[in-house]
Order: sequence, then structure tokens, then C-alpha cells
Amino acid sequence: MPISPNQGSSGGGTLVTITGTNLSGTTAVRFGTRPATAVTNVSPTQVTAISPSGNGAVGVTVTTPGGTSNPIPFFYVGAPFKQSVSPTSGSTAGGETITINGTGFSSASSVSFGANTAVPTVVSDSQITVLAPAGAAGAVGITVTTAGGTNNGLTYTYVAPPTVTTVTPDEGPTSGGTAVTVAGTGLTSTTSVTFDGAPAPFTVISDTAVSAVTPPGAAGAVDVVVSNDAGSATAVDGFTYLAGPGI
Repeated sequence: MPISPNQGSSGGGTLVTITGTNLSGTTAVRFGTRPATAVTNVSPTQVTAISPSGNGAVGVTVTTPGGTSNPIPFFYVGAPFKQSVSPTSGSTAGGETITINGTGFSSASSVSFGANTAVPTVVSDSQITVLAPAGAAGAVGITVTTAGGTNNGLTYTYVAPPTVTTVTPDEGPTSGGTAVTVAGTGLTSTTSVTFDGAPAPFTVISDTAVSAVTPPGAAGAVDVVVSNDAGSATAVDGFTYLAGPGI
């Protein structure tokens, strides 16, 4: 006589289906010593019921006018607990592999990033991985759902890839030290600014502007690249290093 699902929240409330024979006239379903609620005799071979609260493994029995069945095992599962998430941010396009550490993850069935849901891979009872779905820029809560219930409390931040429109001024000496303003979008979460691959010190002014100081470079036009956790944007030949005069 199988039961499906064979596990549920320790708080109760799991709708289970019990399949067997001679189930007509079912008068009670018990999880251990506790009676189930909303017992419904679907057919002579099937009964549904809602589990009461409980802990550990218990035997489920069905009682009819003909007697009480043999017990079949049902396992109570505690709600999951999340401790950490890594990384904590990624592209609005999704696709980032996210690792969530905690406890009670063995039966994890879904992970929600705000309103968007993904199916996780269970690594162990203390770890799951999941591909972040696409989402709008900003912070969202992470919710893990298991047979034991749901848990939230961790945050993931969606970051829009940057764009670069202008670099002002767009030229300066090869010795570096030129203060420039890089304009674009998605610049709030900038992690680096480079000139021909050389990192430059920078300050985020707003989501549409970053100030930077050029490092030394060879004479000629170079690419200016702005990066964040979602990707990078390149101003091709965005800045020109000017050689000093010689006499």
C-alpha cells in the first residue's frame, strides 16, 4: 500500500494519496498515533488525507469497517535553513550558477528569486546549486522550497550589464593622470575601469556616470572598458594618449 508523497513538513498540512485495496468506507487515517484530517475516500483503491504535525518517521494506517491496515512509512521533514548564498549578484539575463548553503536541503524542489522560480540541484542536505533565472535589475529575496516547507531571508541582486556612450575628455598625455568622465548606463555597480587593459582608479558618480583617472599608456587610441558583475562595455578607441613634444 504505497503513499505519495512519502514525506512532508513537520508542521503538517501535506496532502497525501494512499493507494491499496478494499479502502471503501475508510473511517480514519493515522500518522503514527495522530489522526489525519480531510480524509477523502476517492475510490475502493485510493484515499487522500492531510497529514497532522509530527517528527521523524511514522507509520501511516488506514482504518475501514473491515479493520486497520499494516503501517507504511512517512517521513517528517523540518523546514530548510539558509546560511549563505554565493555569488550574491549577477546579470539580469540570468544563467549564473548560485550555491546556497544551509540545512534541510535534501528534498529541495524549487528556488525562487523574487517572482521567478528555478529547479535546484541537490548536492547534499547542506548545499544546493541553481541557475539564476532572468530578472529585473535590483535586489530580490531567495526562497527555498522543500518537503519540509519554505525558507527565505537571503538576497540576490540582479545587475544590468553596463553601456558606455562617451569618455570626456577623450585625450590626454601618455604620463596618465587625466581625470575623465565615462558616461553610459548600468554604472552603479562598476567593478573596474581599464584603459588599454590597464586598471584605472575610479569613482561611481551615478548609474550613468563614472569618473576615472587615466593610468600611463603608449601614444595612440586605446579602448576604454567598464565592467560589473553582469559583464563589460567597451568604448573602442575611446581615449587617445598624446605623446609629449620633443626638441
